[in-house]
Amino acid sequence: MQINLKPVFVNKAPSSTLAINEDVQKRWASGKRVLHMGFGESRFAVHEKLQRALQAHACAKSYMPSQGLPELREAVAAYYSDKHHLLFNADQVLIGPGSKALIYALQLALDADLFLPSPSWVSYAPQAELLGSRIFYVPSRVDDGYSFDLKAFAVTLEQSSNPNKLLILNSPNNPTGHMWSESSLRELAEFCREHNILVISDEIYFLVEHGKVKHKSIAKFYPEGTFILGGLSKHLSIGGWRVGVALLPDSESGKLLMQAVKVIASEIWSSVAAPIQYAALQAYSHDPEIEAYIKTCSRIHGIRTKFLYQKLTELGISCTKPLGAFYLTANFDAWADPLREIGVESSAQLARYLLDQHDLATLSTDAFGIPEKTLSLRLATSYLDMEKDEDSQRLTSLLASGVSEQEFMSEANHPNTHAAIGEFEKFVERCNDAYTSAARAL
Repeated sequence: MQINLKPVFVNKAPSSTLAINEDVQKRWASGKRVLHMGFGESRFAVHEKLQRALQAHACAKSYMPSQGLPELREAVAAYYSDKHHLLFNADQVLIGPGSKALIYALQLALDADLFLPSPSWVSYAPQAELLGSRIFYVPSRVDDGYSFDLKAFAVTLEQSSNPNKLLILNSPNNPTGHMWSESSLRELAEFCREHNILVISDEIYFLVEHGKVKHKSIAKFYPEGTFILGGLSKHLSIGGWRVGVALLPDSESGKLLMQAVKVIASEIWSSVAAPIQYAALQAYSHDPEIEAYIKTCSRIHGIRTKFLYQKLTELGISCTKPLGAFYLTANFDAWADPLREIGVESSAQLARYLLDQHDLATLSTDAFGIPEKTLSLRLATSYLDMEKDEDSQRLTSLLASGVSEQEFMSEANHPNTHAAIGEFEKFVERCNDAYTSAARAL
């Protein structure tokens, strides 16, 4: 039997983040050593109250409304109203099987060209490609830490003839760890309002902040044109539960879009699993113990990510400074010449080289919209020394014991993190030695 695929699927690869994780899991299963920085999955234990809530509703077997369990939508609206200092109601909330599906549904419903900051999360653009939408990346510079340039955005907009335009923001950011400041969001909001640009604000990491900068949503300054996306996967380490939330504007346009996305939901996923939705009520209940747990986990993410940033910059590796989430983007253009001599001329080739020669699993940034010739990699800190379920409890208990951050990040407590830094050090030494040898040959 012959199968004919639609053109968009010819030579289309699965998500690079999922692909690297599957590759690492296979290598681990075969007994190979891999220092895993390729996949961003928060590895903390599921809070006991969430476990009990799921167990208590295991017998909930009926279909839920496509928009979501009414009580859960009420809870989500109240939770985001409190956290964002805005007013949301249950009619603005949609519950979906992860924020990824909801972002896709919004893109499917909207007839718009898509604009993405460079870099942006790996699935935004492929979703648009599957839908046949045009995609425009707003260029940024590695020497400016990949910060968003409003002037570059204005120039990029001129490339689109479609009057309908959609921008996706992500703060805290995957892959850089950056967070948008209030002043920058206010300026962007004014620009988007003036040019009638809709905004998907992907805030899946909004509770994983490191303490230096507080999360702000562009919805505070542009409520009529912003769609907030979130979920439970990052700050509560339950990505596999697939709970996503969308909050749409409380306007006629927002209601029109909600109706369209409800149609999509009803025809594709029907509803999120009933036991999961009932359990999620506990997550959005403002429970003091769960809120304290979120802060503890976020603090640990911050300590670990900032430690890696500090050690890599000491080696001379240029990195984006992380303020939230558990990522940073590292650039290796300083060693472009010696790397070229060994056949490494793109970020994908660099990632493969580090995996094969140094056991370092990283993610090339071409999938994030950075030109492939730029030697940048996304590094995730969430898996290192949390490879096993019991590791997270060990580290959580260790921090609760009152140890200093320095002791917490010692080699005894974080052996794989130190091993990864050691491999980067060997890599840098090789590159520097190649430079020295080339200079002597002249």
